[in-house]
Amino acid sequence: MSITRIAARYAKPLLELADEKKVTEAVKNDLVNFSDICASNRDFVLMLKSPIITNFKKAEILKQIFDKKVNPLTAAFFDIVTRKNREKYLPEIAREFMVLYNLKMGYQNATVTTTVKLDADMKKAFEKLVTELSGKKPLLSEKVNPELVGGYILQMGDQQIDESLSGHLADLKLKFQKETI
Repeated sequence: MSITRIAARYAKPLLELADEKKVTEAVKNDLVNFSDICASNRDFVLMLKSPIITNFKKAEILKQIFDKKVNPLTAAFFDIVTRKNREKYLPEIAREFMVLYNLKMGYQNATVTTTVKLDADMKKAFEKLVTELSGKKPLLSEKVNPELVGGYILQMGDQQIDESLSGHLADLKLKFQKETI
């Protein structure tokens, strides 16, 4: 079974249960913090994926780290996942939970890449563009890439809008190559 399917099988019921118990925001915040720890601490992720460390020891480690700091539902969820020996998928489950949460709440993740840092007006313009294209509330993140020369690249899920000068130059180069062949 694929990791994405496993993650979805755990994330969906967690979201439904959190919604039922009216602790969705707390669980979301817990999983955002968990994802931040996974992103910043490679050893933590390696511990979760290690076949040498028993799942009981991993459950104990998770309890020591998160027990008093997270919602009881999140703590119980971590315990259930480790008892099922699926703790190695926790980072993917947290990521899938965020995807489902954003879908439920009507948010659209978008990344804009430009040559310079966006000012407030430019950010509002990109947020408006994302809203117009997707019909959802934007969650905009930005990247700076000086190699673009100018313009921007906007990514929303599997959709990409390349309005950069380097992208247009690459298109022109392809057109010229096709004409010469």
